[in-house]
Amino acid sequence: MKRMSRILMVSTVSVALTASGTTAVFAQGAKGPRAVAVAPVAADLSRGTLVSVELLRTLTAREVAAELAGDKAGAWDTGAVQYGLDTFRIVYRTVDPHGRPTTASGLLALPQSGERRLRTVSFTHGTELFKGDVASVSTSVWDQAPALTYASAGFATVLPDYLGLGLGPGPHPWMDVPSETTAALDMLRASRAVATAKGRELRREVLVTGFSQGASAALGLARSLQEGTDAWFRLRAVAPISGAYAFRDAELPALLAGRTEPKAGVIYSALTLVAFNRLHHLYDTPAQVFRAPYDRTIEGLLDGTHTGQEVEAGTPDSLEALLTPQGRAMLAHPAGRLAAALRSADGVCADWTPRAPIRLHYADGDEQAVTANTAHCHAALRARGVHAPLVGLGAPDYGGSRHLGSQQAGTAAAVRWFQSLR
Repeated sequence: MKRMSRILMVSTVSVALTASGTTAVFAQGAKGPRAVAVAPVAADLSRGTLVSVELLRTLTAREVAAELAGDKAGAWDTGAVQYGLDTFRIVYRTVDPHGRPTTASGLLALPQSGERRLRTVSFTHGTELFKGDVASVSTSVWDQAPALTYASAGFATVLPDYLGLGLGPGPHPWMDVPSETTAALDMLRASRAVATAKGRELRREVLVTGFSQGASAALGLARSLQEGTDAWFRLRAVAPISGAYAFRDAELPALLAGRTEPKAGVIYSALTLVAFNRLHHLYDTPAQVFRAPYDRTIEGLLDGTHTGQEVEAGTPDSLEALLTPQGRAMLAHPAGRLAAALRSADGVCADWTPRAPIRLHYADGDEQAVTANTAHCHAALRARGVHAPLVGLGAPDYGGSRHLGSQQAGTAAAVRWFQSLR
């Protein structure tokens, strides 16, 4: 979970016609909060259609390395840095969890490698409580590092914000793998149009990775690509990092038993009830599952407009102070709509058979996504005859967190693995 937010703004706008026939906005120099300028869109309102594109930053390889190495919370590996890069904020058309048209945003990073045909990495991020704590609008090294790492290594790098984060409207449907999948796939489609407009081409094969919440999203996207959901893109390999793949059987029991960091346990438990209730109607009133005074504040606090610091300050330090007996029982013994939703989330490992290479990255003693999640995923894949090597990352530390450290260490491991695949 992130605690600070930083928003970018736009200046000096130019307009270009994309390959799909839509008018896109290109802007340069991004510093400070401002809404995206949106150009008129062509009649084609299909998924992945561009609404706007903005050039955010142009960095040399030296500047990329300095930014990665200069993170005060813990320097990022710079061994794969070879090229400078350009980053773009994209707004594109997609669908909400009910299949209705909406828009979402994301970041595209293109390497200054001189290559016209680019290998593509899709990175899906971990849980963010605040709309501004995503790569398309944040300047923090944490949010930018995956884009900088993969793009500077020569990959076109696609980072969807998901629904409701970044510049997407409405609340974020947290841990809803189907909508994470559609948002990630449509971001790939929009990125392909941007690359074409810039004289580049995204190759068909996609290298898929993601962290924490994004590990499940990565597996959802990988399954969709393998099934041929898109006419162009195909799955090349998948490298999820520290996911909550067994939410019902591993993560929720750990949260309730106090085997996770206490505040993280409180916030993830609250997110589970609030976010799943928005989609699946688990309770009639917050007072059924949340104790006073949180029953009056928790849903608003988790609407995406409050920073991580505000959420931490507005939640108790223990589950006993947060949950009613009914709320705790709902998480301890999921039934009905919640059980069905969790089966969908946990199906990322159990309900398909990857045919592309896959590696599961994890950290020892992860205080948020307990390592039992990875063990469950590994066992489910093995039962389907899938060889999915476990990549232990040791006990990495990022700002005092092994969980966050696993994104840092996992990114370094994944970029080298992706480089080795041809």
